[in-house]
Amino acid sequence: MPILNDPPTQSDRFDPDDVRRPIVTVGIAIAEVGKIEIDFHRHRKGQFLLVQQGALSCEVEEGLWIVPPRSAVWIPGGALHAVKASGALEGYNAFVDPDLDVRLPKICCAVAATPLLRELLIRSATLPALYEEGSAEARLVMVLLDEIASARAEDLHLPMPSDKRLRRIVELMIDAPADRATMDVWARRAGLSERSLARLIARETGMSFSRWRQQLGVMLAVKWLAGGASIKQVANDLGYESIPSFVTMFRKATGVSPGRYMAERHAVR
Repeated sequence: MPILNDPPTQSDRFDPDDVRRPIVTVGIAIAEVGKIEIDFHRHRKGQFLLVQQGALSCEVEEGLWIVPPRSAVWIPGGALHAVKASGALEGYNAFVDPDLDVRLPKICCAVAATPLLRELLIRSATLPALYEEGSAEARLVMVLLDEIASARAEDLHLPMPSDKRLRRIVELMIDAPADRATMDVWARRAGLSERSLARLIARETGMSFSRWRQQLGVMLAVKWLAGGASIKQVANDLGYESIPSFVTMFRKATGVSPGRYMAERHAVR
């Protein structure tokens, strides 16, 4: 299946369930700055979405994932999801019949893509949509399936609350990530007590307020760095008074500095 040069719109979005093959692959490449917004939808086939260049965000039923270069997200078949991206983007999708392999994850997860997995996905995206069953092309996509099933999970997930008051806080934080207001201030903005906010967010996300906000910061940082922003710019946009304080937070959350984190994802292209 050839790589798409333009993003699909709501009206002409590619439907993998219409292709009568157990695994369907497609790529998309946008060289110039642009914007993709695919609203909430679902399909029977599971979706393995790899980002080779750029970054995108994917919201899946009360969870948000950021997908930086050389990483991917797995979306189980039937899951309601939306995708957003901006800037130059090169990405590849494998749509997999849910009955094909019991090893595939049952829940949405971010995964690291090995060089072999990336090359298999890129190669399979050039195949005809209706490749001949039992052929060398069919065997290639089955090897791709093995690599998807064994991919290592990454922690680029942010639980999203369903409570309307918490969702309002989330929207405000995403719109103004440099706002470093205290938990008490955020609670009052939502019409809650600090204690109620702590209880609600722990119940709906499994995280403390500070841990949730830190994870949001990490995910936004990864997205902006992948888009070409400098570490200094990201630190400023997240409201940190200094670059070292931002780097310390990022290293604590991911185990590596932001520079090394992105360098590892650009090392093999």
